[in-house]
Amino acid sequence: MMESRHSRSLRAVNIGLGANVLLALVKTSVGIVGHSTALLADGINSTSDVVYYIIVRIFMSLARKPADREHPYGHAQFESIAALVVGAFVITTAVAIFWGAVNTAFDMAVGKEEAPAPARLALWVASATILLKIGLTAFTRRIAGLTANPAVQALANDHRNDVFSAAGAAVGILLGIAGHPWADPMAGAFVSVLVFRTGIQILRDSSENLMDTVPGRDLDQEVRRLLADVRGVKAVEEVQAHRFGPYLVLNVTIGMDGSMTVAEGDRIASSVEDLLAASIEFTRRVHVHYHPTVAGAA
Repeated sequence: MMESRHSRSLRAVNIGLGANVLLALVKTSVGIVGHSTALLADGINSTSDVVYYIIVRIFMSLARKPADREHPYGHAQFESIAALVVGAFVITTAVAIFWGAVNTAFDMAVGKEEAPAPARLALWVASATILLKIGLTAFTRRIAGLTANPAVQALANDHRNDVFSAAGAAVGILLGIAGHPWADPMAGAFVSVLVFRTGIQILRDSSENLMDTVPGRDLDQEVRRLLADVRGVKAVEEVQAHRFGPYLVLNVTIGMDGSMTVAEGDRIASSVEDLLAASIEFTRRVHVHYHPTVAGAA
């Protein structure tokens, strides 16, 4: 199962990396030759994608390291760190794109820079990028859903962002061809805002993982539902969880009949551990604490 999860995640990274290498070369080249600031900005975005895809691959390899004395639950948190790196790169790219686009628009406004119309080839490249990124978004999201890998989810969000940024570039190029040269660099600025927004979202999600944020109410209700019919469990008093990468460690406190023997209590606690570990996806370990309680306690 672990190998399958890693293989799927790595496939999503490799396909995205190959696509972005191709897009970075084509968009930057056509953006320069075709006089399109918007497409060039989108090409710079793809170039930064290549860099952090490589970083994600490195961190995913580190995440596979087995547990040791210092990290008893393994190194899966490297996946969340990789997502954090992706978010930082995305934001940095957004700022660079915005600055360059605004400078170009200002130079056009004051007459310091000529504004040749973008080539039609730039429009075709932007349109092809939209179609490719729609496919990559759907594919990478499916892999992220199967693996619960935060780094892959961050890449899926970035693919989705690229759909909007390429669409913005296409609109700017189209307006530039129609005789509105200011629209092309302004589209580049619009692209940067979308890129920045995605970077913030990636940083927020990855930070929550690193800060041990877990699904509270949903997880609590799921545990209580599963234990409602377990014989010997009089009450579910507390449910806590810790996240280690995509995996959960559950700490559950239950109430039992105080007249039963320690051996009987241990048998029930073990059945609770087995049930929760088998029923809740990505649960690595379950710790159960039990003590006497009155029947019908909430």
